[in-house]
Amino acid sequence: MTLLTHDLYCRHLLGRAQRWYAANVRARAAEPLPFVEESPAENAGPAALGAWLAEGAVRLSETLREAGPDEEMWTWGTARRTGFWARRAVHETLVHRADAAAATERGFTADPWVAADAVDEWLEMLSSPQARTHRPQLAELRGPGRSIHLHATDEVADLNGEWVIEFGEDGFTWRRNHAKVTVALRGPMANVLRVFYRRLPAVSDRVEVLGDARLLDFWLERATF
Repeated sequence: MTLLTHDLYCRHLLGRAQRWYAANVRARAAEPLPFVEESPAENAGPAALGAWLAEGAVRLSETLREAGPDEEMWTWGTARRTGFWARRAVHETLVHRADAAAATERGFTADPWVAADAVDEWLEMLSSPQARTHRPQLAELRGPGRSIHLHATDEVADLNGEWVIEFGEDGFTWRRNHAKVTVALRGPMANVLRVFYRRLPAVSDRVEVLGDARLLDFWLERATF
């Protein structure tokens, strides 16, 4: 992941994304609008940046509530509804909160249900035709007889925090399930998510890798945007 200063991180990866999502939802855009260039004042301090981020979050939340989840519009996923952007914003914020926790050496926690849905969404995006068009390296995630298992160890009733990713001749498929695989990644849901998003090394003692770790590394190197 590219390292940015605190203010650039806030502007480019959170604040502007919030405002861009909101603009697209308000317009019920049929195609992507130009990226929002709005920024906080130059040399804004942490308090001002925090207020700017909060303002963007409120603006986006209000826009999404007004729209509801079912209005038809452009998205980069297969779900062409306004609800796509609510889900995307939650997961975007969650992952960048993990970045902030790592940068400040603070603990990171996440609701297991939200983290599990973030894994679902990530796999949906990676397996979409749009992703394969714009990220040629995803075509390398193929080859029969290889598979990955993600296993969240949280004791949460009905979470079903297990995924199987199977490589085939034409790419990969995935499902929520348990199976014998080439390599398994086990740990608390929040840490499985962080590894999957390349926010935590797979060699971390916060997770456990069982089997051929090279396949997991192969996946992580290519399954990115």
